[in-house]
Amino acid sequence: MKNIKNIPPIIIESKCITSTLDYKWNDRVIEKLFDPLQTNEELEITLNRLNQKASLALAAALLEWVYWRFKKHTILFDDLMQRIESLWCSIESHENTKPLIFDPNLKYLAYSYVKGPIWVALVHVKMIDMKYRKGSDLLQSELVGLVLLVRHITPKQKVFDSWFMNSLFELTSLFPIGNHQTERSEMTPYDFTTEPVICREFFFNPNFKYSDAASRLALREFISNIDLIKNKFCLAKKELATA
Repeated sequence: MKNIKNIPPIIIESKCITSTLDYKWNDRVIEKLFDPLQTNEELEITLNRLNQKASLALAAALLEWVYWRFKKHTILFDDLMQRIESLWCSIESHENTKPLIFDPNLKYLAYSYVKGPIWVALVHVKMIDMKYRKGSDLLQSELVGLVLLVRHITPKQKVFDSWFMNSLFELTSLFPIGNHQTERSEMTPYDFTTEPVICREFFFNPNFKYSDAASRLALREFISNIDLIKNKFCLAKKELATA
């Protein structure tokens, strides 16, 4: 799985690519996706057990579900692909990427049946990326809305649920947040630079067996296939932090 042009088997199984767009999309749905914490406390607590790089990797994987769901329905798929690639680059070294900004004034897009879910996803990912760079202790909470969005737009939700729960179980086992979590603040941000890296295969290749070495190798192979000239969020590599 050298790049995201390779469709993950689990996403094929979920019918994200072949099914018609038949989800509900209205003010009530949008509100729940932007303010999900009060009714999803257990999910928030579980996500808060993840370290920073695990959280960012999960965000990249979730955004890929959005990418495949809408690839045939919008010209925005290239922008989505570049943002996904940038998130994986940031896991290797955030110094090799630019912030995932977009025009925040385009709120009218939220009500569009196709562009609305994409806009909601990009808002969440923008906040996750920003807080990752700052070492914020609120990064994991931003994932809740993204999880709920992907589940909402996925045709076979049980397939997504199985994938997500299995991923979450492995992530919380292998990549827990450090014990010094309670000592973090805006003045003393969390240092994620020494955390182990995670690769795309961890989420989408059922035959992948995780080890630190295997994950670093797979991530570097993925990054080496990114078109750094075309991708507006990725910079030419500096010396890799995990080299």
